[in-house]
Amino acid sequence: MSGDPRGRSRQILDGPDRAPARAYLKGIGFDAEALQRPIVGIANTWTETMPCNFHLRRLAERVKDGVRAAGGTPMEYNTVAISDGITMGSQGMKASLISREVIADSVELVARGHMFDAVVALSGCDKTIPGCVMGLARLDVPSLLLYGGSIAPGRFRDHDVTIQDVFEAVGAHAAGDMSDADLDELERVASPGAGACGGQFTANTMATAFEMLGIAPMGSGMVPAEDGKKGQAAEDCGRLVMELLERDVRPSSIITRPALENAIACVAATGGSTNAVLHLLAIAREASVELAIDDFDTVSTRTPLIADLKPGGRYVATDLYRAGGVRLVARRLLEGGLLDPSARTVSGRTLGEEAALAEEAPGQDVVRPLDDPISPTGGLAILRGNLAPEGCVVKLSGYTRRDHRGPARVFESEEEAFAAVSAQEIVAGDVVVIRNEGPAGGPGMREMLGVTAALVGEGLGDSVALLTDGRFSGATRGLMAGHVAPEAPRGGPIAAIRDGDTVVFDIAARRLDVELSDAQISARVDAYGPRPNDLGRGVIAKYARHVGSAAEGALTS
Repeated sequence: MSGDPRGRSRQILDGPDRAPARAYLKGIGFDAEALQRPIVGIANTWTETMPCNFHLRRLAERVKDGVRAAGGTPMEYNTVAISDGITMGSQGMKASLISREVIADSVELVARGHMFDAVVALSGCDKTIPGCVMGLARLDVPSLLLYGGSIAPGRFRDHDVTIQDVFEAVGAHAAGDMSDADLDELERVASPGAGACGGQFTANTMATAFEMLGIAPMGSGMVPAEDGKKGQAAEDCGRLVMELLERDVRPSSIITRPALENAIACVAATGGSTNAVLHLLAIAREASVELAIDDFDTVSTRTPLIADLKPGGRYVATDLYRAGGVRLVARRLLEGGLLDPSARTVSGRTLGEEAALAEEAPGQDVVRPLDDPISPTGGLAILRGNLAPEGCVVKLSGYTRRDHRGPARVFESEEEAFAAVSAQEIVAGDVVVIRNEGPAGGPGMREMLGVTAALVGEGLGDSVALLTDGRFSGATRGLMAGHVAPEAPRGGPIAAIRDGDTVVFDIAARRLDVELSDAQISARVDAYGPRPNDLGRGVIAKYARHVGSAAEGALTS
């Protein structure tokens, strides 16, 4: 911008030849003085189709107040948003990961078209968070992310519950262990207001990771959605983006290799969602930073699991907020030399300086000390082997098993697998294999929470393993390998598995194998015919044609 905070918007609004553009904007309330200030795009992902993003309209108003107070003119615009939780287990879930690309495209296109000088992006549900950051990375104008915050936990029979409990209750109900009345009661209390899912599921995983990455102001995202302090956090973001504009601080100076490793360490230390692998790979690619799937294993192996968060632990995001938030996690990890303290953040402080501001609640046990971790290594592992030559992702938190050997039960879709689980056809020792659910084969790489939660609800979570070329929800727990790559329709060895084949998980060796010879696998893959897809000519068909491997972030570019 060459020191001119209006270096972009001036091109579209200044001079006699731009009178038509000014005329349009003056007609809807922007006066001459407003159009002479820096123009800040407020990229909102508001929708009333889900609680995660339901409150973002009023939050955007507070961001705009902050922008105006600091001398800028805000202009709000919107993107699409798909609820993972509501679409889970249905054909609608195919739209979820695809929406990440559309969100990134929307953030980018409107800001480019209207030549905004800076951008604040507001996110809530799972794909809106990485989608917003991908768009900001492409634009590379002064910008930051504000996460809408977590929902409060529900209350059922004198204990806290989240939506995870409802998904698992479906399995318990199918097994005859929960009555219709109990399921109905749980359904009515589990999601008590606005905000994203309460555990360290994908939304909170990415929110904490982006605070650690530095693209979201430290402490802003962990303020719960309906906490009275959230509005002030939003207004502060509006003021802060004007400071970024004045200092010409862009995402390219924030999203660096050390910062991405800091974010991965945050995911590992908090038992975060496997989806973080997919999203951080995508963001690295958008920011032109070299990052590979095996880097997640390297960072996770050296990082202890210290946050006792659901789905594997006891606490939810609001508990982490009260305990000390991401700053406290950062301080713990820095004590062990596990983060780069010099990484830059949008606040103007380094990560080390942010961590020094941590205020730990007396007596809290949400974030453990380094000398008493939940596990000496982090919550993620990357496996390879003859079933996953490009890699796959396993979540380690929430269970103790580190190996499994059992017969395959093969399903060509999530629906087939869920029907088998509901009919109680899966038994202890089985390895459930779900294929044709990858980025291209699904298409859209659906999450298998319905299946995994039902297995847990039926009491099989500790005795059954599962692998898929699709994804898992952040609420998934148990021995599950997702993102198996290559996927079945693109020649992946997962296409070779048949009922009864012996599948072996070996976490210590970082292996996922089927006990077949290379020749047998090759012959079966060549003979495999993936299920037909009637995609038509819409966005899902276009995505299926262009999307890349999950091992590289499932990008369409």
